[in-house]
Amino acid sequence: MNEQYVRDLEEVDESQAGVAGGKGANLGALLRIEGIRVPGGFCVTTDAFRRMMALTPSIEEQLDQLSRVDPDDRQAIRTLSARIRRTIEAITIPAELAAAVSRALTRLGEQGAYAVRSSATAEDLPTASFAGQQDTYLNVVGPTAVLEHVRRCWASLFTERAVTYRQRQGIDHRTVHMAVVVQQMVFPHAAGILFTADPVTGNRKVATVDAGFGLGEALVSGLVNPDVFSVRDGEVVARTIAAKQRAVHALSAGGTHEVAIDPQRQEQPALTDAQVVELVRLGRRIEAHFGRPQDIEWCLVDDGFRIVQSRPITTLFPVPETGDEENRVYVSVGHQQMMTDPMKPLGLSLWQLTAMVPMHEAGGRLFVDVTRRLGSPTSRTGLLDLVGRGDPLVRDALETVLDRDDFVPSLPDAGPGGPPAGSAAAPIETDRAIVTELIERSETSLAALRSDIRTKTGPALFDFLLEAFEEHKRILSDPPSLQVIMAGMEATWWLNDKLYEWLGEQNAADTLTLSAPDNVTSEMGLALLDVADVIRPYPEVVAFLQGVEDEGFLDELAKLPGGPQACEAIEAYLVRYGMRCAGEIDITRPRWRERPTTLVPAILDNVRNFTPGAAERRFEEGREKAQKKAEEVLSRLRALPDGDRKAREAKRMIDRVRTFIGYREYPKYGIVSRYFVYKQALMEEAGRLARAGVLAQEEDVFYLTFQEFHEVVRSHRVDGRLIRQRKEAFRSYHALTPPRVLTSDGETFNGAYRRDDVPTGALAGLPVSAGTVEGRARVVLDMARADLEAGDILVTTFTDPSWTPVFVGIAGLVTEVGGLMTHGAVIAREYGLPAVVGVEGATRLIRDGQRIRVHGGDGYVEILS
Repeated sequence: MNEQYVRDLEEVDESQAGVAGGKGANLGALLRIEGIRVPGGFCVTTDAFRRMMALTPSIEEQLDQLSRVDPDDRQAIRTLSARIRRTIEAITIPAELAAAVSRALTRLGEQGAYAVRSSATAEDLPTASFAGQQDTYLNVVGPTAVLEHVRRCWASLFTERAVTYRQRQGIDHRTVHMAVVVQQMVFPHAAGILFTADPVTGNRKVATVDAGFGLGEALVSGLVNPDVFSVRDGEVVARTIAAKQRAVHALSAGGTHEVAIDPQRQEQPALTDAQVVELVRLGRRIEAHFGRPQDIEWCLVDDGFRIVQSRPITTLFPVPETGDEENRVYVSVGHQQMMTDPMKPLGLSLWQLTAMVPMHEAGGRLFVDVTRRLGSPTSRTGLLDLVGRGDPLVRDALETVLDRDDFVPSLPDAGPGGPPAGSAAAPIETDRAIVTELIERSETSLAALRSDIRTKTGPALFDFLLEAFEEHKRILSDPPSLQVIMAGMEATWWLNDKLYEWLGEQNAADTLTLSAPDNVTSEMGLALLDVADVIRPYPEVVAFLQGVEDEGFLDELAKLPGGPQACEAIEAYLVRYGMRCAGEIDITRPRWRERPTTLVPAILDNVRNFTPGAAERRFEEGREKAQKKAEEVLSRLRALPDGDRKAREAKRMIDRVRTFIGYREYPKYGIVSRYFVYKQALMEEAGRLARAGVLAQEEDVFYLTFQEFHEVVRSHRVDGRLIRQRKEAFRSYHALTPPRVLTSDGETFNGAYRRDDVPTGALAGLPVSAGTVEGRARVVLDMARADLEAGDILVTTFTDPSWTPVFVGIAGLVTEVGGLMTHGAVIAREYGLPAVVGVEGATRLIRDGQRIRVHGGDGYVEILS
């Protein structure tokens, strides 16, 4: 068959989704797999859909209206999508198209029964499954009925659900076209769905079969609960047999109807164990062909199974590729770095090249393989203790994996497993000069990098950067730097543990570390208060900033009364902190220097909510509170038995924590400072490639790894198809939630709080900064859109250092991701903000504007209204 509008399924494969749609292309591919039987049929191609759309000019205007609608405006989407569907359903199908369909039906049997199924070009793709969003019609009899249902399938491209999904995924409605699959009808004894990976746990080695009597429509529509079988290594390992009271059967004249199942059959399994195992064997063959886990619709007839659809399971979090079959356990890097969003390939490869340990990519995120450390008893204890102090959820997740018999291979002790390799356990003196020297050495190295990189271009730049990455890692692994960080953390733990033991004082270090010196991140937040002090006296500057959208606004600002002073203050801030941004571990993210408008809302909030001199007052108030707390604690200790000794030890640890804890934020500042230098040089290369026509746009290099970028600079050739694929994959990664712990089997673990001290209805989390506060919740996902008033409680997914400027104006903090020593927790304690982190689903469970109470010392959040 060689028709423009009709193609036999045997003539298409997965490379022709643009012609046959995702479903049709996959069916064509299934026909090519040995041992897989697919009902015969044909596709009404996307050319036919485009021809139909061209006959209806009014649709263009309706699509324009639809593209401008907010994805959350359900009423507008419902109204516009219904209007488009009515327009399509009223179209008269062109004679040449009707004739092509009739010829195809004649070859298969004109009066036979058919399934007519939508097959959109954005459907059943590796990165996005549109399951159930367009229509399927079963047991359609006769050419007239088939054509009528083809038209209905076209219209189903604009169901409310399909339109909303595309808008949320950023897919242009005009880029999606609809093919229609017409297949010979199968009248099965049983039907259902096979998942070649467990859709709940993600385990790639466990297949799940849902089965019911009659047509699969009974399961899809929720009419009956299915029998559920789990299969591992060719054996049924679990089964649940449901009472299947009803089924869907075909009518002889066309269409379907519900029938009651004989009571004696209702609790009989729809499949035997042998049939389930055989079905999974076929599923594994299909999975191997497509290269990823599949969601497969199947039917059982007298002579075996028929496959009527296969699509990727797009909700599974990917597994790092290792090239072997060994069991592995991975811990999320993003949860430690407070950045769980996906990263682009250049960002991933830069972080891997500059990291101190090997890192593995999956789903646009990075993971560390901790299998060997878990396998050795000594290193296991050290690892669990270390991660447990930072994030109990990670520890719980790892312990859950360890409870799985024999998953983690036992290894002989390889030595202690506490701090990372390269750290030194030797004690250091409590001397602030050590911190000062470390900062000076880092700044000297950074200055040398800025100077040396200026003359480097082309391939020589990449050779230079590889050497710079080694210096980068040398700074990170500098033993005195690691000693200072560990000394500050250990002093914090000692104070919290001992003062609770001796005095019943909970989280005492939270107050004792207020306004600690040398904390570059907390200084950054206070410095923006000083910027607001410069701007506040000039009403025209304030009014101008309220309407700023252009990133070049500083040029216009300088022309206003007070503008030069405002520009000077903002520019000085950008010199010191302009390399920072949300998600700053990804080099591809726009920095504040590149996008200064990001800071404007925080500046305006500071102008509105504070009075002059607020930065100095806040720092001094914190220092005085810490000093007063120290005096109080020491006085109480001296009154205890053996009190002088306890007071001496506590005084030594208080001095130690105040000397060293602030430095913990500096290495990250140094890393990000170096990253911005790398980025500026790399983007100059990207600009040259774009001007030479090698790249369509500079930002295309974000979708290349560092090594691939190097090769493009050397060869002046780029694979545009690879970049397009990477962009599509990156877009799809936003729909995935990275787990705290991931195994090589694909199972994901996020841990749980094993607590019984949380009030009913409260949200449990990790207490990281003491105090209790009640206020209005502001759910903010983008710092640039923050609109905060004094007394508000910030609720967000995670906070890296770039969020610090908004911390100065809030009363409390709740995040979904975080640990005791992550940046948000450290700065919350520095500013005296009650904070609870690691609250699963906080941005979903807490609505913007609700009143909540944050129990920062006890680790839970109450929703009050």
